This record gives sequence, C-alpha cells and structure tokens, in this order.
Amino acid sequence: MNKAVTHIKPSSPQSNPFPTDRQALLDMLLTAVAQIGPVIAANKELSERNRTLAPEVVQAMREAGLLAMKAPREVGGAEIHPVDQMAVVEAVTKIDSAAAWSMFIAATVSGRALSALSDTALEEIFAAEQFPIMAGSLKPSGSAVAVDGGYEISGQWAWGSGVHHADYVIVPVLLADKSGLITAVVPRHQVRIIDNWHALGINGSGSSDYALDDVFVPEHFVATGPKQLRGGAIFRMGYGFASNEHAIFALALGQLALDTLTRTAAEKKRGYGAGISIADREIFQRTVAESELRLRACKLLMTEVLERLYDASLEQEAPIALQAEARAASVLCTDEAIAITSALFRYAGGSAVMLDDPMQRILRDLYTAQSHLMVSDAAYESLGKLRLGLTDKAPLR
Repeated sequence: MNKAVTHIKPSSPQSNPFPTDRQALLDMLLTAVAQIGPVIAANKELSERNRTLAPEVVQAMREAGLLAMKAPREVGGAEIHPVDQMAVVEAVTKIDSAAAWSMFIAATVSGRALSALSDTALEEIFAAEQFPIMAGSLKPSGSAVAVDGGYEISGQWAWGSGVHHADYVIVPVLLADKSGLITAVVPRHQVRIIDNWHALGINGSGSSDYALDDVFVPEHFVATGPKQLRGGAIFRMGYGFASNEHAIFALALGQLALDTLTRTAAEKKRGYGAGISIADREIFQRTVAESELRLRACKLLMTEVLERLYDASLEQEAPIALQAEARAASVLCTDEAIAITSALFRYAGGSAVMLDDPMQRILRDLYTAQSHLMVSDAAYESLGKLRLGLTDKAPLR
C-alpha cells in the first residue's frame, strides 16, 4: 500500500509526490485517511467543544496530503478526479463530519487560488515548509479601493470554515466603484476573526465570520477575474468544482444514519412493557430498504453527472448548463439525505435526542450543511430556466 504524503511542497511534474494513475492516486489518499483516522476520531469531541478543529487533526490532514488533493500538480497537488474526491470526503465524513467539511473546504479554496495566483505570489506562499492551508467564503462582500501597487480592502465575510487554522484567507470583494469583483489572498495574521460560530451543527469546523480593516493587498496576490494559470480539467468545471463535495458530505451522513440505526434496531424496543424491536416492524423494514436504494440512486446520479462534467472540461470551460446540472444534483443529494435521515430519526426512540447520541448530531450536521449557498434550492430554478430556454446563464445565488 502507498504511504501517506508528508510535507508537500511546490514541485516539478517529475517530483510531484502524487501518482498520475487515477486508481493509484485514490488508493494513496484513502490509505492516508485510514492512517490518520485514529487521530481524527480521538479529537472529534474536542473539536466539537472548541468549535474548530483540533491542531493535531489539522496537521495530520496536511501531512497526509489531503488538503492538497484539489491543488494543481504544478505546485505539488493531486488534482484528483471529482468522482474520486467524493470517495475521500466520504471516508473522512464517516469518522468526523467537521474534519471532512474543513478538509474539503480547504482543498477547494486552496486549489482554486493556487490555480489562479501569480507566480510571484506562489513563490512567497511556498517559502514555508508546509503546503498552505486556505480558508474563505464564496459570497462577495466588502469594498476594495485601488491604490498604488494593489488594493486596500475592508469588509466582513461569513462561513470562513477553517479560518482559525488557515495560513491564508480568500477574500472575494467588490470594487469600490462597483465596476467589478476581485479575489484577494491575505495572510491569516492580517484577518480579524469574529468568533461567532455558535451553530446548529458541524460545530468543529470553526466556520466563523472574518473581517479585513483597511488591509493593503499587493496586486500580485489579487485575481481580477476568473482565470486559470495552471492545473487541468478540474479547474475548468466552473462551480461544478465544488458540487461533488457537498453532495457526498450529505450522502455520507445519510448513510451513517442508516448504518447507525440498522446496527442498533434489534435492541431498540418501542411501547410500554416488553415492547417489540423496531427491526421487527414491517414499516421500519421498508424504510431501511427504501433509504438504502435512495442513497445509492443519488450517488449514482452524482457520479454520472460528474463524469460528464469532467469530460466536458478536458479542453475548455464546461458548458454552464452542465455546471448547473451538477449543482442541482448536489442539492438533490442533500435534500434526499435530509429526508431519509428525518424518516429514520422517528424510529430512533427517545435516546436519539440526547447530545451523546450520534443520530442527533447527524441530523444537526445535515440541516447546517443545507444552509450553504452551494446547495441552495435556487439551483433547481436555475436548471429549470436553462431547460426551458428562458436564460443562458445560471449564476450562484
């Protein structure tokens, strides 16, 4: 078996630590998950209490190469296929949802930034000994004023998942004259964290708001539009680049709920007195079978869409209709996972409402994940408008 990657640095294609063979790469990263799984599991409750990932987990994921899985190969990244990304996210989610969420957000934000930043910026970033961890928000906010040599930026952003342990923070910001949008990359020490992540679920992700107060950002740390300076097909998938991870995060939690309840069904008695186990009830038997098939169907749908999306991105930017389809499929996966888990929850009994029961945490995490912009139900409207010929655009909203 392949060993986990340690201390990844920018490299030439010849020295990149990740194999180019698709199956070998997937095997390497899944092996890495298995190797650091005990560290993630041992710190799960600590991360939950502290509302951000334990430092031991962050370092373990960085050294294992998991945070580089979506980065360009030119800088030592894996550029793993979007379908295979799902397998890695699923494996971590089943150990600790907060670790998985923080992992795929960091991998996505870092990968996108490293594909678009200038060579000068990358030289500074990779002067450090370890692969950079980046956090950030999708939604533009704040104001950027052009000044000599760069921009002066102020504003506040929400959902900065992993911002507490990031090396750099991504800032999508509107130009002060309203003429456009830029994306800046700012060292973490220049960012003011607003410790407001007191949330329903995914508590260990540290998804706090963050702010910049008249921070100067050099021009070479700013991307002035969507561009790709390095990397391959995954960086031409548009916002489909992030649709897979939200889909599998929800499906993995739904599967975890099904596995948890199925494993304990024989011991769960309902009714006064001796009662009967829920495993003996026909309605629950149907729920188990139906839940399994719905989860599998959603995963197959997402896989099929992602294969088409990736293939369409081999030579050029993926068609907007295909990007929108991938996002809508991700929303469907999330909706189905919540519906399935909610149906299962009613059979879990009174113990499921207790904070030490895994079922309540799964449900909380799913409802929290559903509030993310990527899986807004507006995605259905966008795809429907495209199918009806009412528009040729499908912006994130």
